[in-house]
Amino acid sequence: MVSFNLFSLFFFDTELPEDEHVPGEEPQMSQISGLFVEKPQTVTAIKGKNVTFVAKVDSSQMLRKPTMKWLKGKWMDLGSKAGKHLQFKESYDRNTKIYTYELTIVKVVDGDAGGYRCEVTSKDKCDSCTFDISVEDAGEDAGELDFSGLLKKRERKQKEEPETDVDVWEILKNAKPCDYEKIAFQYGITDLRGLLKRLKKMKKVEPKKSDAFLKKLGPAYSVEKGKKIQLNVELSDPNAQVRWLRNGQEIKPSAKYIFESVGGIRKLTINKCTLADDAAYECVVGEEKSFTEVYVQEPPVTITKMLDDIHVVVGEKVEFEVEVSDEGANVKWMKDGVELSRDGKYRFKKDGTKHWLIINEATTEDIGTYYVYTSGGESKAELEVEEKELEVLQSIADLTLKAAEQAVFKCEVSDEKVTGKWFKDGVEVTPSNRIKMTHIGRTHKLVIDDVKPEDAGDYTFVPDGYALSISAKLNFLEIKIDYVPRQEPPKIHLDTTGSFVNKNTIIVVAGNKLRFDVDITGEPPPTVCWKKGDTEISEAEGRVRVETRKNLSCFVIEGAERSDEGLYHITVTNPAGEDKADVMVKIVDVPDPPENVKCTAVGEDSASVQWDPPKFDGGVPVKGYLMERKKKGSSRWTRLNFDIYESTTYEAKKMIEGVLYEMRVFAVNGIGISQPSASSKPFMPIAPTSEPTRLTVEDVTDGTCALKWLPPERIGAGGIDGYIIEYCVEGATEWVQANETPVEKNSYRVRGLPVGEKMLFRVTAVNIAGRSPPAVMAQAVTIREIVERPKIRLPRQLRTKYIKRVGEKVNLVIPFQGKPRPVVTWLKDGAPLDTKLVNIRTSDVDTILFIRQAAREHSGQYTLSVQIENMEDKVTLEIQIVDKPGPPIAVTVTDVWGFNAALEWKPPKDNGNCEITGYTIQKADLKTKEWFMVLEHNRRPSCTVSDLVMGNEYTFRVFSENICGMSDDACISKNTAAITKTGLKQKQQPYKEKDMCSSPKFITPLVDRSVIAGYSAAISCAVRGHPKPKIIWMKNKMIIGENPKYLMQNNQGVLTLNIRKPSLFDGGKYTCRAINDLGQDEVECKLEVRVITEKEEAKK
Repeated sequence: MVSFNLFSLFFFDTELPEDEHVPGEEPQMSQISGLFVEKPQTVTAIKGKNVTFVAKVDSSQMLRKPTMKWLKGKWMDLGSKAGKHLQFKESYDRNTKIYTYELTIVKVVDGDAGGYRCEVTSKDKCDSCTFDISVEDAGEDAGELDFSGLLKKRERKQKEEPETDVDVWEILKNAKPCDYEKIAFQYGITDLRGLLKRLKKMKKVEPKKSDAFLKKLGPAYSVEKGKKIQLNVELSDPNAQVRWLRNGQEIKPSAKYIFESVGGIRKLTINKCTLADDAAYECVVGEEKSFTEVYVQEPPVTITKMLDDIHVVVGEKVEFEVEVSDEGANVKWMKDGVELSRDGKYRFKKDGTKHWLIINEATTEDIGTYYVYTSGGESKAELEVEEKELEVLQSIADLTLKAAEQAVFKCEVSDEKVTGKWFKDGVEVTPSNRIKMTHIGRTHKLVIDDVKPEDAGDYTFVPDGYALSISAKLNFLEIKIDYVPRQEPPKIHLDTTGSFVNKNTIIVVAGNKLRFDVDITGEPPPTVCWKKGDTEISEAEGRVRVETRKNLSCFVIEGAERSDEGLYHITVTNPAGEDKADVMVKIVDVPDPPENVKCTAVGEDSASVQWDPPKFDGGVPVKGYLMERKKKGSSRWTRLNFDIYESTTYEAKKMIEGVLYEMRVFAVNGIGISQPSASSKPFMPIAPTSEPTRLTVEDVTDGTCALKWLPPERIGAGGIDGYIIEYCVEGATEWVQANETPVEKNSYRVRGLPVGEKMLFRVTAVNIAGRSPPAVMAQAVTIREIVERPKIRLPRQLRTKYIKRVGEKVNLVIPFQGKPRPVVTWLKDGAPLDTKLVNIRTSDVDTILFIRQAAREHSGQYTLSVQIENMEDKVTLEIQIVDKPGPPIAVTVTDVWGFNAALEWKPPKDNGNCEITGYTIQKADLKTKEWFMVLEHNRRPSCTVSDLVMGNEYTFRVFSENICGMSDDACISKNTAAITKTGLKQKQQPYKEKDMCSSPKFITPLVDRSVIAGYSAAISCAVRGHPKPKIIWMKNKMIIGENPKYLMQNNQGVLTLNIRKPSLFDGGKYTCRAINDLGQDEVECKLEVRVITEKEEAKK
């Protein structure tokens, strides 16, 4: 299909030329409601000049102000482009009630050429008109081609690109106007009006000469979707630069857009065209431009699934279905050459590539041929609608009755909803006290009580809406005894054909109706009696009844049941004799449901199901069974077999492991399918795991063997409950289970094995589905202790001196190896280790030395010995427990000169069990007695202190240091160093002590607070005064005593009152009062205690 979607975007429904209109349609006027008094006119504008369009609207019949829109093409609203280039003006004349709208285009350019439209709307009224703008250069007769008029046939050179596409423009130019509509539908043209107007203008446009271009772009190009297209121009200047634009936007080179330059020829190649490439393109050289339009054609839509003929009866639903090649395609439905529209009778439905024509209730008027058309194909189908046929299941029988007897006419039709009328000799019967008409289900009855001679005649039942009638005759019998009647013994004539399967046996399907007619002869007419056992069957109304006519007795069972089965006796008598006959009635039915459905075994995705046959087979042998399953909790059953399965065991497959299922079974015989059986107990398809992997021997001793393995690669939904370990002597076949209950760990030591025997081992995983395949040891294992030389694996950190501080924990784990289990011995400094001071714990593979709190006496050399018989391995490790050192001894000022002093001291008596790493020296003058750092980490037991202040006398102290830190105490020098001034004498001024006493004064007041009940709170303030004031806390002017709820603190004048978990009672005014000998002061605050609400709690 050639799709012109671009027309839908760039062109609008313009007015046709006066001499042309779309075939099959009347020419339409653009004036819809006649609101325009003056419309804009089509103009030819001079490039660079201004042009103004005026539209006037009559608002005398409008209730509100109209809305005006100016549009270019079909969709571009010019109101959003207002500015220097496009200007809008609106005015209103109160006298004439006319609105005037003006559109001014300032300095017209080539891009302004094209079709325009103005729309005016006011509530439920609207009107629109169209006009065109052509742009010409100043001083020339013919203007340059406008943007929307360049729809002329594309000229191509055969050597550049062979012409293979259908040229729709050429077809339209050469076609008759009456064929335009057909061509438009064939090639997918959606805007025929705009197309015809542009087609007419194409014939009038002549290209102008250009200085920059030797050859311009063609007016229009078309390309199939998915293919590539090449646009060529030839320039007069081979060195000129060009720009390519798409819809006014510059195109950049890419894999999709490829630019080529060969001499003066410039090419633009568009690869893999899509509908988005359906646009206007420009080639710009300096100030000159060349325009063209590219149309992307979609492939024709074909029909992939044809229509099928449909045969229905009146009232049924009709659905014609067709499938096309494209999801976005439109189709046209027609009947007998007339296009169908969406109304109450016809409905159209679309889903992807499928389309439906739906007729909800078919009538005989819908009979005919239906067509569906696409742009690339068509299909047709016949619809046949038949009248519903009414079937007579039981006709009316002729009656011969005597006076005062009851006449019953009864018939049965196939449709329960059908009504009808009764007629006697062509006259409709009216009900009365004696004549009654009933309609129950499919049965219609006419009952006449106390028959009279005038009731004789022809009775007819006519169903409503059907050309059908059922008739019978009522004969009135007058008894006249004028002669002696002839007597003939009665005789029963059984018809052994038809319903009889064998002699005197009738088989009836349960639920069906049995009607057995027996011919009887005899004169006078004999009396008939039917019995089942000793029970006589009456002729009254009922499910089992007898209907008697002349020479005929009818035995009827409505809806046969199993209880109706048995031997029936018929006896006929008259004065001339008696006759008897027996008839066996056998009721067959669908079988009872199967019983005891249960799951006997499960697999990974399968399960074996078993059941018992039904107790009652329905009187017909059971042919087989149908099975269904469902997931537990679901209501959807899935049929497992569609062919009858004869066995009573079945293996259901394709199940999901770990999901609970239920099963049920149906029995099938020659009559039908039974009710479903009761659902089985839920079962879960679970498979045993795969075998354990990497089974290896970890250790062997005299009588034991330690095994280890990895879990199975495939475990499944059943998981693993444990493992079973078995062993047997090599060459034997009897496996012995080593563990009574499954073990959960992936290792196990088998005990009680015979020493020296070669044993095989295997391990099996166990879960709810059973045991997995065993993992078997590839080679036999000899049960004998293997002697291995003892070897101590001393950790790296213990190969050097191990240092810990006093009080720290010591925990040394030293692994070793050797078989059989070696004897471990610990020594300290060559003597046996005292187990009261050190804890030793030894296992088969390692030994642990543990000291909870290290002390200096734990220091020393520890020797570990591991011995097996005469083989031994030893290691020695040194443990050193260190502490802070003591202070140095005898710090002395040995010399003072200038501003310097020399100090000496002796090392401390206690070095903390490690080397002294240095000393720290501090000084203090005797006036302030504040200590200042002089030297740190001094290595020697002597130093020189410099930069002492003249006139001061100093004392010194020294701390010793080791790897644990500085000593806790220092040694203070025995003598001092006085730095005196030579030749000067200090004159001591008399010292006057300042009076520091003052009355209490709060420098920080208490602050009002709001606290939450149950959360501890505190209020604080600050006070100064000398001597130190006494503090009193009060609540509501009452002194707070030794109440444990309150905690009062005073830290350097900062006073704090802590309230433990306050309640509403603790709210009030708190006062803090400070008192000394010089006076007093107090501050107070308000404490609010609030209870948090549930909403506030929820927000938190």
